Amino acid sequence: MKKITAIIKPHKLDEVRCALSEINVTGMTVTEVKGFGRQKGHLELYRGAEYTVEFVLKTKIEIVVESQNVDSVIDTIVNTARTHKIGDGKIFVAPVEQTVRIRTGEQGEDAI
Repeated sequence: MKKITAIIKPHKLDEVRCALSEINVTGMTVTEVKGFGRQKGHLELYRGAEYTVEFVLKTKIEIVVESQNVDSVIDTIVNTARTHKIGDGKIFVAPVEQTVRIRTGEQGEDAI
């Protein structure tokens, strides 16, 4: 099993969620986060004054899938979340050693 963490632009969340549902991704965790990458924030204008926003609002999606489904999930996220502009986000993949469904006690891939 693998944990896929995707950091995307917030306005792309609904599109990504729908696209993942189409490939049978049945669950995910979504968190609103702040951060910056190469763009290092941006300038905004508020009531005539310019100020620097150092941390940009992003959405973090966490999904645990069977190892054989990793590539299709990544392709779906990339193709759906891409705007071809700076700040589109990143995807990280990490191994998951154990999963337990609290309600039933199921373990491993049965608990996904």
